[in-house]
Amino acid sequence: MSELYKGIKGFKQSGLKNILAGFVVSLIALPLALGLAIASGVPPMAGIITVVVGGTLAAALGGSHVTIAGPGNGLVVVILTSVVTLGQGDLLVGYTYTLGAIVVAGVLITLLGFLRLGNLADFFPSATIQGMLSAIGLIIIAKQIHVMLGESGVEAANNLFLLVETPNSIIAVIQSPEIPWVAIMGVVSLGIMASYSKIRNPIFQTIPAPFWIVVLAIGFYYFFYWFSEHEFPISNEFLIQIPSNLKESFVLADFSNWNKSGFLIAVVSITLIATIESLLSIKAVDKLDVYKRRSNINKDLKALGIATTVSGLIGGLPVVAVIARSSVNVNQGATSRWANFFHAVFVLLFVVLFTNLLTKIPLSALAGILVFTGYKLASPKQFKQMYNLGKDQFVIFIATLLATLLFGLINGILIGILVTFGVQLYLMQNRLEFVRTLLRPNTLLYEEEDGSLHLSVKGHSSFINYLKLKEVLDSIPANKSLILDFSLTTFVDNSVMEHIYHYKDDFKKKNSSLEVIGLDIHDSTSEHPFAARRMMRFTNFMKKGDVLTARQKRMKQFAKDLKWDFKSKSITELPLLEGFPFFRRKKLAHAYNVFRGEHKGVRVKLMDVEFYEGELFAKEVHKHTVLMLSPITPIPRFRLDKERIFDRIAGMAGFEDVNIDGHEDFSRRFRVKGKNVEKIKAFFTNDLVLFFETHPYYHLESDGKNILILKGNRISSISEVKALAIYGTELIEKLGN
Repeated sequence: MSELYKGIKGFKQSGLKNILAGFVVSLIALPLALGLAIASGVPPMAGIITVVVGGTLAAALGGSHVTIAGPGNGLVVVILTSVVTLGQGDLLVGYTYTLGAIVVAGVLITLLGFLRLGNLADFFPSATIQGMLSAIGLIIIAKQIHVMLGESGVEAANNLFLLVETPNSIIAVIQSPEIPWVAIMGVVSLGIMASYSKIRNPIFQTIPAPFWIVVLAIGFYYFFYWFSEHEFPISNEFLIQIPSNLKESFVLADFSNWNKSGFLIAVVSITLIATIESLLSIKAVDKLDVYKRRSNINKDLKALGIATTVSGLIGGLPVVAVIARSSVNVNQGATSRWANFFHAVFVLLFVVLFTNLLTKIPLSALAGILVFTGYKLASPKQFKQMYNLGKDQFVIFIATLLATLLFGLINGILIGILVTFGVQLYLMQNRLEFVRTLLRPNTLLYEEEDGSLHLSVKGHSSFINYLKLKEVLDSIPANKSLILDFSLTTFVDNSVMEHIYHYKDDFKKKNSSLEVIGLDIHDSTSEHPFAARRMMRFTNFMKKGDVLTARQKRMKQFAKDLKWDFKSKSITELPLLEGFPFFRRKKLAHAYNVFRGEHKGVRVKLMDVEFYEGELFAKEVHKHTVLMLSPITPIPRFRLDKERIFDRIAGMAGFEDVNIDGHEDFSRRFRVKGKNVEKIKAFFTNDLVLFFETHPYYHLESDGKNILILKGNRISSISEVKALAIYGTELIEKLGN
């Protein structure tokens, strides 16, 4: 791909692409802006103002490249609730008060950007966010399906009951003595949205589905105007109302209700939902960008906050980043923010030049678009995906969804977070430890001898402390390898697992690598890769089935390549290991991920081992990957170390230093200890000494029958497991000489 330029130079480079992309996006944005405004209980032009202000200011000030800004689905419920609550029945008055709340929310969003809090959305559990989005989808359906059917004035105690009223509206349409043209237009609109992707005609696909609905609706009006003897069968109350004088569309914000609870709730709700919706959309769009660029999220928050403030001041809705229109933008070949700017320009031109045509569109047609939008947010597919994540995530998802439907967005999110905390507490084995270390830093990053980075996570890793882990992951420079070790964690939640999955792509983009280890003895709440993990109870681990982690699957394949046997299940009888000095003052718990094989007649066993040091409050858990060779011929008892790592333990065993004659460099770099000096010197042949000098360092010790080989103070990554196995097989060949 050729280099992309910014500013005017960038426009000259790919201006035509961005103009065409902006035009196509505007065909979707126009009817959606009108529909979202009407669904929010505000004048249709409020949606147009949002598109124009958002598209121009976000393009000029934002940090995204191909993201489209405008009114969002998630705020429909918030704005409508605010308009009704603050206006106390008078929608126009409630609209002006809500504009004041939008302005204040815009200032807060801008402040979040300046405070560099773009990572705020990462705090919220994934299941809670999905529950909120699905609830928004159901609320949109509940409110718009009656409009789509031409049944106005349908009311209920809450959104859930309003959705239940749908059959009554359908019956009313069926029993209508006249042809229900309003409902027909709404159902046809919904049908076009639902079937659009299934129609493969290339000509039909050149025009987005929402614009086909606009063309059809306007064509329906002119059919009666030009060809029919009958009057147009849809009265003005069911059509879009746009002022003939566009200056009347600008309404000023009213801040006089700033000290009322409804105003403050609206401010908090708009700030929270707009921020979350925008951040999620920006991250999703970055993954679609063919140039693999990353947005400056904090700069985007500033731009969206400023745009929201300006939009609210003159009668518009909050400005957010939107995923659906952005994905169309990418598919149309957009390369820069110029596409966002031109989509706003085209929408403005449509309204200025074709206002009269827009007033012929039935509200039911736009409602059909919104009902389908709500369905996409709350489709059965979403419920199935959440169920597949695990029953724990499904409980959180449903709890958040129901709470949002019954008690509103803010309460729904708070209840979802509380339920998440409760579910995680239930899954914990040591609940007291979980509460005690709730917000304690639990990450340790250090560089190993080979230059790779090792990040150890201890205790629990969940949405509560994820921002600390994210901070460390974001600090890893390009061209670095990172091993992320969860072997000391007792719990890793769904949100962390999902974030880590996406981080692997981010590392690839900067020519780095990320390998996750330490989850092999954690129980998964489902087979989904994002499922939460908790440390298995020992009895459960002994019975572990065939559900393997990614590391175990690769180990199993590696064992197959070597023609060795591999078992993930735990073994507790480890008499051979207990005989080595390294484990003499340690309590072996168990070994797992055990390779068993043979090379040149020598039995080989490679395994992950867990052991303890100390007791009670001083108890420390350690995990190593070790290799044990069992040669046929007797071998002397010895220890081979680099520098003085195991000197204290070796001294306790009564070993003596042994210098190998004629190999001063080897004796200077390595320390060999043992009692039978002559046998040790005979064992360390020239070939064996050369082998140790030319291969990576490992700690070795012999009990007279077996050789133990290990390195480091943690579980090995899959590449290190392979290196350890190959090291062992090559050592066996030298022993045979």
